[in-house]
Amino acid sequence: MERIDVNRKGRLANKISIVTGGGQGIGKAIALKMAQEGSNVMIADLSEEIAQQTAEEIATQTGIHAGFVSGDLSLEETANKMVKKTMQLFGRIDILVNNAGGGIILPFLEHTPETLKETIDRNLWTAIWSCRAVLPIMIGQEYGRIINIGADSIRTGIAHHSGYNAAKGGVHGLTTGLAMEFVHKNIHVNTVAPSAIATEGFLNIEKDPSYKELVENWLNVIPMGRPGTKEEVANVVAFMASNEADFMTGQIISVNGGSRMI
Repeated sequence: MERIDVNRKGRLANKISIVTGGGQGIGKAIALKMAQEGSNVMIADLSEEIAQQTAEEIATQTGIHAGFVSGDLSLEETANKMVKKTMQLFGRIDILVNNAGGGIILPFLEHTPETLKETIDRNLWTAIWSCRAVLPIMIGQEYGRIINIGADSIRTGIAHHSGYNAAKGGVHGLTTGLAMEFVHKNIHVNTVAPSAIATEGFLNIEKDPSYKELVENWLNVIPMGRPGTKEEVANVVAFMASNEADFMTGQIISVNGGSRMI
């Protein structure tokens, strides 16, 4: 595959970013923001159709080159394929945003072994394998920025999130461990931890009367009284990926409307 050269302006000018789970929701907003800041983007998603459509939309809106790759990133071989395709297309990888995830939100004793495994796979193994695949490239470059998408529910302990928090808590722990291990290679690892965000999925749940109590629990812990927007998360991710955040690593940055203030 022919390598694509870039020459862009913005805080992320001429950087190459991978956004996992980048086809829709928060991931799509992040990918678009990265492109608007000058970075070429590889969209990774479970669905090839959604990944391709998003890549084409972003290219049309921003004029950048956007690639796409599909598959289940909880499998090591998929993460390796993602990195290989990105290197073939762009020749380097500067930024990895581990956004792939999605919670199965249930009271803990209503989980089954299958739902617990799926929750861990979606949120923790996707981040582990993606980091494992990209780190050798970043070490060779002596440059890299990894931004994991965590969860503010780790700190608030809201109802029905025990299984999800087990997975996202692992992501938070992965962040601090990798940050310490690779800081001397100029690789910075941080987590952006959103609270309730007005994604399409959240808005659908909000309209469903059977989820009224659950949604109220999510919003009642937010002093601003509203969910965040996808763009508000994306703005923080872009900052953390930029040189403006060069003295930050191993941090958990909350985007939470004040639900926890420490």
